[in-house]
Amino acid sequence: MSANASAAELLATVERSPQAVAVHDRVAWVDLFAPDGRVEDPVGSRPHIGRAAIERFYDTFIGPNDIVFHVDHDVVRGATVFRDLVLDTTMSTGVTLHVPMHLRYDLTRVGSEWKIARLYAHWELPVMVGQLLAAGGRGLAAATKLAPQLLGNQGIGGAVGFSRGFLRVGAAGKRAATGLLEAAGRGDVAGVRAVLSSGAVVEWPAGSDVGHAEFVKRVRGLEVGKTIAAGRFVTVSVRTPTGRGIAELEVDGRRVVALRGFVAED
Repeated sequence: MSANASAAELLATVERSPQAVAVHDRVAWVDLFAPDGRVEDPVGSRPHIGRAAIERFYDTFIGPNDIVFHVDHDVVRGATVFRDLVLDTTMSTGVTLHVPMHLRYDLTRVGSEWKIARLYAHWELPVMVGQLLAAGGRGLAAATKLAPQLLGNQGIGGAVGFSRGFLRVGAAGKRAATGLLEAAGRGDVAGVRAVLSSGAVVEWPAGSDVGHAEFVKRVRGLEVGKTIAAGRFVTVSVRTPTGRGIAELEVDGRRVVALRGFVAED
């Protein structure tokens, strides 16, 4: 934990985001971010950096919709809050999307206040599109309305940047990530090493480098839960003998190049 923050302070800052979204308070939501704040939503898409870009992000994806956060679990590690949740988004045509997510908030102090420096939204864009298509006419109408909003607020470059969210490590990346974690849960050091790239970063907990054997020792008995592939990352809800958390794995092909465990601090 940062010497200058408590978990309660950081969680209170993060919780102001769904509060502002619920009442459609654009100014309050944008004010949560640092002046050079960054939103990557979904992870892998082109980021929105700075106040003006974040305002346009709000106008495109938040303002026109009714959004409810169903938070299952929060983890605070250093100045990072990682949320395990499902987001219900009701679009103007009445279609509601249920999107499993992991939201990572990296916070920074600006003056006397905590602000969001970076927001990384891990969710699967193809899953959302699939829900829209499955919703029939209302889903098609919602997609038809979103397209001009996206172009109007983000421009062609922004629309193309958003579509980069379709590029993910996919099923192979998920198998690599979950295979590594399942091997660790079994106590299989060799199985873990078989998935890690040469020189892979292993931090468990995040910010604390550990060797492969020590990592396996710490997480033996780990259980794998919700798994999300976004961009080059796979995030996994995990349960270990010491509690719940979120594992963040960076994947290149079928190899894991970085593993960080966001678990509660002692």
